[in-house]
Amino acid sequence: MINKNRADLIVGIQWGDEGKGKIVDSLAKDYDIVVRYQGGHNAGHTIVVDGKKYALHLIPSGVLNPKATNVIGNGVVISPEALIKEMKQFPDLNLKISDSAHMILEHHSLLDIAKEKLRGKNAIGTTGRGIGPAYSDKVARNGFRIGELEDIDSLEERLLQYLEQNSPIFKSLEIEIDKRTIREKLELYREKLLPYITNTTNYLWNEMDSGSRVLLEGAQGTLLDIDHGTYPFVTSSSTISAGASIGTGLSPKSIGNVIGIAKAYSTRVGNGPFPTEDFGDDGEKLRQQGHEFGTTTGRSRRCGWFDAVAVKHASRLNGCDSLSLMKLDVLDGFEKIKVCVAYKLDEKEISYLPTNLDEVKPVYIEFDGWEQSEGVREFDKLPENAQKYINELEKLIETPISLISTSPDREDTIQR
Repeated sequence: MINKNRADLIVGIQWGDEGKGKIVDSLAKDYDIVVRYQGGHNAGHTIVVDGKKYALHLIPSGVLNPKATNVIGNGVVISPEALIKEMKQFPDLNLKISDSAHMILEHHSLLDIAKEKLRGKNAIGTTGRGIGPAYSDKVARNGFRIGELEDIDSLEERLLQYLEQNSPIFKSLEIEIDKRTIREKLELYREKLLPYITNTTNYLWNEMDSGSRVLLEGAQGTLLDIDHGTYPFVTSSSTISAGASIGTGLSPKSIGNVIGIAKAYSTRVGNGPFPTEDFGDDGEKLRQQGHEFGTTTGRSRRCGWFDAVAVKHASRLNGCDSLSLMKLDVLDGFEKIKVCVAYKLDEKEISYLPTNLDEVKPVYIEFDGWEQSEGVREFDKLPENAQKYINELEKLIETPISLISTSPDREDTIQR
């Protein structure tokens, strides 16, 4: 039997913003193809190379590897306007876009903003970029695939019918859409994007059969997964490793190594439970030292301590072979560092992640801090207390920590 190549996978195992972009960028030099398999431009990956910062929202993080082909898979929802704007950063872009990926159009963003406003105090904390409504239309079989740009006449007719059928909803939400500009916008999207649109599933199959190495990357993180996250404060797609099969057309048997990404502490954007959130000086220090402001929105991130219970759960859920620990340097200068090792629920101590995190309280152990890990590139040269911290985390999450990031720069990475 022929042993086909398998695609390796990068997945966030907290609430997103773990630093996946840096790891994909670091690993991309060893791969021929880098694939984004879910999410929309509500996600952001920041990569720093030689002091220059790149903010990516839809284009895969392998874009800085000139030898890699970058693929946007069918599981992604694409804002054509956002993608066209992002593409301008890269004049020699090697990109393929799945013809089955759904588009985020103007009405999706307007619906997102209006519905979030209606939720009031129960707001999810979305970015208002239209991701949820686009995925809703996809599941309701009312969506618009980017491959339809090939036939502008048919696409325009179907879009106008959709807007007419849903006009009572738009009217009730005080949403106005200028139908006179629709044709012009669709023609722009076609002109700029059609040369990149193809059947990416067949492309990936053929390339893997020919021996090409493939790296898959998701957006957000495990605890924002639509099925396995802190529902309803989640995103609208499958953020876990299993979602890569859905979002690319690769079978589960085609997935090779799964590399989980986690920060050395925890952050979250938007509303929802966050057991280890720190509301005091330590939380603010983490925010400032870690520059914890969203790549996409600029919103301040909620900050707290490493949650070993949640990370262990997410690591098993994704089948992680190893873990990359990001932003260790942000913990420099803390006298004491906490790690959550269990929860208290109804006066009982539990060591698993319950479906509802609203009522749990963290049970912490403390580590002595350290002064200088920033820029260190060898494990043995880390401060002794930092080494102890990493070794203990490895035991708690029952997953080997194979990569450690000590600054945003590409080269400041320890391999074990």
